[in-house]
Amino acid sequence: MDVIRLSRLVKDYSLGKIKVRALCGLDLSITKGEFVAIMGPSGSGKSTLMHIIGCLDRPTEGEYYLDEQLVSAVPKSELAQIRNKKIGFVFQSFNLLPHLNIQKNVELPLMYSGDSLRKRTQRAIEILASVGLSDRLKHKPSELSGGQRQRVAIARAIVNNPSILLADEPTGNLDSQSGGDILEIFNRLHKDGNTVIMVTHDPAVAARADRIIRIMDGAIVDGNIAG
Repeated sequence: MDVIRLSRLVKDYSLGKIKVRALCGLDLSITKGEFVAIMGPSGSGKSTLMHIIGCLDRPTEGEYYLDEQLVSAVPKSELAQIRNKKIGFVFQSFNLLPHLNIQKNVELPLMYSGDSLRKRTQRAIEILASVGLSDRLKHKPSELSGGQRQRVAIARAIVNNPSILLADEPTGNLDSQSGGDILEIFNRLHKDGNTVIMVTHDPAVAARADRIIRIMDGAIVDGNIAG
């Protein structure tokens, strides 16, 4: 079953009086539980595509179905709820709040969901244990290594049990050992049934995926067919 289906997707941006087309009538289907890597040169449209898939942005034209719901037609006020329930995000720069310890960072999505303090605390501790950080709960992000901070970011992304995990260059700021550890976590999440979509410039990272999709000038040039 397709968990994501994009049809004739167009995204335009305005730079003053100039219109820039970031996506050009793109079609893409991703099946439930698939591990997909997206590759392409800078400016190819990778980040724009990820932002639309993640309901952070809306297409100018075309249709986006998420779990068979036409989310490209959903009001912006509802997109945040869809994101919080169905999608987890992992970024190259971690995007952790520096003034909060890592347990509180991981609890944030649960606060937005309205969970009780007891449930938030229990779940955050459980998820941080699953990524090997039980002994760092009260540490601030600045007290952790890059690999540890990315594990916190993954814990925060999966704390709400989303079915889709989006990762934008998740190993880009890490050494090879830490990057390998992060990829092992993604492999485990994939084996547990999650749909994983990862943007990367690294062919060795992309090789971990079931399918590599190559994008150039806002269009898919290879890898559009599942399997």
